[in-house]
Amino acid sequence: MAAVCQVTGAGPGFGNTISHSHRRNRRRFDVNVQKKKYYVPSLKRTVTLTVSAKGMKVIDARGIESVVAGILARGEKI
Repeated sequence: MAAVCQVTGAGPGFGNTISHSHRRNRRRFDVNVQKKKYYVPSLKRTVTLTVSAKGMKVIDARGIESVVAGILARGEKI
């Protein structure tokens, strides 16, 4: 499963872990993605989305209908 949010498009970030002696090692900052099921009345079915914590807040604010319409407009399969 790729750590990419289907709503916001947020992916992993990259940077350094810096030790006490100031040595640097490459690391990856993963997005907090969860699989979540939503019922979409216009599709008359439940869809499973891979969404981040911020993506869930976006769905709460804009509504699932609007978000799903945007995902389908991008040509992404649900």
